[in-house]
Amino acid sequence: MRRIGQNFLVDRDVLSRIADYAELNPGDSVLEIGAGTGNLTEVLSRRAGRVYAVEVDGGLAAGLKGRFANVKVIDGDALKVELPDYNKVVSNLPYQISSKITYRLLSKPFDLAVLMYQKEFAKKLIAAPGTEDYGRLSMVTGHYARAEILEYVSRTAFRPNPRVGSAIVRLRPRSDRLSVNHESFMRLAAGLFSHRRKKLGPALEAMGVSREEFAELDGFILDHRAEEIDSEMAAWLSEKLYSI
Repeated sequence: MRRIGQNFLVDRDVLSRIADYAELNPGDSVLEIGAGTGNLTEVLSRRAGRVYAVEVDGGLAAGLKGRFANVKVIDGDALKVELPDYNKVVSNLPYQISSKITYRLLSKPFDLAVLMYQKEFAKKLIAAPGTEDYGRLSMVTGHYARAEILEYVSRTAFRPNPRVGSAIVRLRPRSDRLSVNHESFMRLAAGLFSHRRKKLGPALEAMGVSREEFAELDGFILDHRAEEIDSEMAAWLSEKLYSI
């Protein structure tokens, strides 16, 4: 399973803590991505009312079907399948799809997410503007949710042992964020960090935005580079530059 970045979490104490962090109750419908052999699925099924377990490996998906009465197995790629209605996401994510699946999850409503990531990825997820780890991922995540690293997890908690450290992250959606068009915001974030060494004015021009379109922006803002722009400022820019 290394080819798809999947390492199976086998430590029962860690599995139990993940479910604790998710604050599960019988009224919850939980999305699990990368269900694998069902170790986390089993814990989730005991605490939540409904679990949707997505698994891309057909053999593993077949092994999950029928094992738990309240679990529906979705056989397919989590980046492509139609996702069901859920209010929480709890997953030991395949690390190779971490960025893409995080962006997809953030674009949809949920109450709470508890996700296992590679340690270095998790640090980028929560990074503050002006720090070395701050990037597109930090900007986008910061706009949609409040992220926190709950604990670091030893390599020995998995089979096979991953080559990297891991971290459990909790995401709580922000109710105070500026409402912007998702595609426009994502396009702005991607563009800014494609030209991260340029100040905002030249970066916007390189992205195809005319000077007339950003002429009224405060000169102080235009003097910033991508890594200095926080999620609130990025959302404001997206609203100013793109129609909702």
